[in-house]
Amino acid sequence: MKLSISHDTTYAYEGEVSRSTQYIRLTPHSSERQTVFQWTLDLPVDASQLHDAYGNIVHVMTIDHPHDAIAIRARGVVEILPDADEGSDGINPLFFLRETPLTRADESIRDYAALHMQGAARRGLEHLMADLLLRMPYTPGSTHVYETAAESFAKGAGVCQDHTHVFIACCRSQGIPARYVSGYLHTDDDEHLASHAWAEAWVDDHWHTFDVTNGLLVPSHHLKLAIGLDYMEACPVRGVRWGGDNEHLSAQAAVSLAEYPLFTDQ
Repeated sequence: MKLSISHDTTYAYEGEVSRSTQYIRLTPHSSERQTVFQWTLDLPVDASQLHDAYGNIVHVMTIDHPHDAIAIRARGVVEILPDADEGSDGINPLFFLRETPLTRADESIRDYAALHMQGAARRGLEHLMADLLLRMPYTPGSTHVYETAAESFAKGAGVCQDHTHVFIACCRSQGIPARYVSGYLHTDDDEHLASHAWAEAWVDDHWHTFDVTNGLLVPSHHLKLAIGLDYMEACPVRGVRWGGDNEHLSAQAAVSLAEYPLFTDQ
């Protein structure tokens, strides 16, 4: 399956920003499960490209003149190969047992994980994923971007980011390495945004997909952008700025089946 992606992100500021630096994880790389055919990243100024500790492609962009907005556009065509195995990527899976403030399991999460993850590891995780969506229905606007796993679990509602953080917290509390994945999802359901997040857990010497929000175990419609311990390490755009007062974010992502001929830059 070839997917066409168009993703526009705009930051508008009420005041003038004197200087800003953005860390942009909006460029996928080819792997066993996906092949990047075309990809462009349109930025207001030149950026440096590097790979972070997880192998994610990161563009570091600094705007050192006054500005009141930043516009970022990512687009491309990627083929998804859902049946391919995804083994170790050179990072010791045990690293993904580390807790972070966003994924720290409290007593309620530890008890919940122990209750629902009995039996074989993968089967227990599948049962946990199904029950977690019942326990935390998908509810846009119910949480904020810095909500912790414990907070959203106690609230009993959330979006894909919250589902992923709680699932990761459950896994790590039971000694199963798990990591956060940011990317895109192709779906005919307009209820869910194309920009998406899900979890991967290390079971039987492979990384396995657990998309709690959609109840999916096979990443046949998932395009991976970045991985990390939590949202803060894998989010598409994160930065710092001097000045600007309040910030207003506008983001629109569209994922569709790629049509031929593929897009050009003209």
